[in-house]
Amino acid sequence: MNVILPDGSPLSVPEGATALTVAETIGPRLAKAAVAATIDDHLVDLSTPVREGNQVSIVTLKSEAGLEVLRHSSAHVLAEAATHVYPGTKVAIGPAIKDGFYYDFEFPEPISEDDLTRFQDEMQRSIEAARPFRRREVSRAEALEIFSDEPYKVELIEELPEEAVISVYQHGDFVDLCRGPHLPDTGRIPAVKLLSTAGAYWRGDAANPMLTRVYGTAFPSQKDLDAYLERLEMARQRDHRKLGRELDLFSFHDEGPGFPFFHAKGMRVVNALLEYWRAEHRAAGYEEIKTPIILDRALWEQSGHWEHYKDNMYFTRIDEADFAVKPMNCPGGILIHKTDQHSYRDFPLRMAELGLVHRHELSGVLHGLFRVRTFTQDDAHIYCLPGQIEDEVVGVIELVMRMYRTFGFEKVHLELSTRPPKSIGTDEMWAAAEQALAGALERSGLGYQLNPGDGAFYGPKIDFHIEDVMGRTWQCATCQLDFAMPERFELEYVGEDNQRHRPVMIHRTVLGSIERFLGILIEHYGGAFPAWLAPVQAVVIPVADRHNPYARALAAELTRADLRAEVDDRTESMGRKIRDHELEKVPFMLIVGDREIEADLVSVRSHARGDLGSFSRGEALELVGAESTLPAVTAT
Repeated sequence: MNVILPDGSPLSVPEGATALTVAETIGPRLAKAAVAATIDDHLVDLSTPVREGNQVSIVTLKSEAGLEVLRHSSAHVLAEAATHVYPGTKVAIGPAIKDGFYYDFEFPEPISEDDLTRFQDEMQRSIEAARPFRRREVSRAEALEIFSDEPYKVELIEELPEEAVISVYQHGDFVDLCRGPHLPDTGRIPAVKLLSTAGAYWRGDAANPMLTRVYGTAFPSQKDLDAYLERLEMARQRDHRKLGRELDLFSFHDEGPGFPFFHAKGMRVVNALLEYWRAEHRAAGYEEIKTPIILDRALWEQSGHWEHYKDNMYFTRIDEADFAVKPMNCPGGILIHKTDQHSYRDFPLRMAELGLVHRHELSGVLHGLFRVRTFTQDDAHIYCLPGQIEDEVVGVIELVMRMYRTFGFEKVHLELSTRPPKSIGTDEMWAAAEQALAGALERSGLGYQLNPGDGAFYGPKIDFHIEDVMGRTWQCATCQLDFAMPERFELEYVGEDNQRHRPVMIHRTVLGSIERFLGILIEHYGGAFPAWLAPVQAVVIPVADRHNPYARALAAELTRADLRAEVDDRTESMGRKIRDHELEKVPFMLIVGDREIEADLVSVRSHARGDLGSFSRGEALELVGAESTLPAVTAT
């Protein structure tokens, strides 16, 4: 019989052939590298039979699908190890995730990070034994019997639809409820490492039991694993929570869980960031607005947030009426837009807001500045005519890319998300909107990935994913077309035909949450901000007490030049002072002693480049000032 290969060519294989047979027929090297296959776009085990006309593709560890199979299989081996080390352990679920896998357990006794070594050793024994993964389909009754002592598996089985195919996988003496697929055997796991433990509610519900989640990762080679672990260590050293404490930028307190407290130095960074944001937006033709934090319930009902988002909102009562703390800025901005009657000549209108929003996040998902309960959203809403959409989106793309390059984010991946199954608006409206976004992307000359069906219910969108120095990606900027809000709020303008029409509304953000973006920057720079962002741009260090007056005068001169400068007049050694400020990652140290005062000089040390030599006071100020000013902004 014939099967069809990815290039469309037929391949003759014997009756009863499996996916592995296909790989062997193509060649021994492919058969050796094969870990799974796709048959008619379904990811399956290599032992799966093929039939006449099936489209078959062999999966290796070089593909994302292969990595997923490797990591899912590793999760099963972890579960086997955990039940061997702690008999009586109840197993829950263990999926592959981005960069690794996890498995949730209910252990008979508390475990610690030290147990990971025991689990790892037990996993290695299973890998060396090369135990085959064997799949079989079972009835519901048989599945309930197999897992009668596993309450979490029983719960999953009982929720399966009547027509569901139930399959189990076994390797060695460990059996798990699983759709698969898996590696041919445990010996095909080249490199695996357990990483950490955490608490996790069963099925993410705080009303359910707290389980222990064990995280791990697996890679096609030890070299790949070592490189990943090196990146993890870099991320640990650059953790913004750790650096935030060390650099005295921000803190969190039990009195306000999930609400960041910014210290003086942290506010200097935030203010520099916002000053640059405002400069870029002024140049791009935006007007800044500000809307209230608390607004009437009726507004949130009209916008749809009350129905779809109220579980994430905070509420209060004022004068016996219900109010909500805003989770988003757009309804307030719309009220400002509605205060005027608009003509087609008024458009486009670009209204930007650095709006403080609050969202109720579960305590278990809070994570430094990355996941907080209050943050500043750098929103903007553009109201335009249908024919202006493409030009406005091009402007948004150019603004986003220009600002990201300022921060050193050169790798930006774009996605165009199109109409989802559930949406509002006409077919013609969606077709025009998607065409406008695609046209804007083409005009910008940027490559993008199509993400079919993942748009918002109210319109298509472009998402921007930045890549940091550790290769991690972050979705920050977005540009969304909205047909719903203009309808809900009956926005109108008078057209050239003297008739009333609906404008198009574009929601866009560049940095996203300012707090989250700051956390990203801290880790991207490792705390060593470029001089224009640094909380302290220059510290003046007198060699001895007699040099303090000269040092203070120099610092005052720096301050008058609008630079953030301090004097370190502690009675510490020069070596200690220099070391401390290197750890604080201050961009410039200006050192003054007898020689400098006599010649009216300054010795300059750069955090990035080391000792730069001696300069006149004017030259030193010019040097520090040149690198410490806001990035240049070009009007568009």
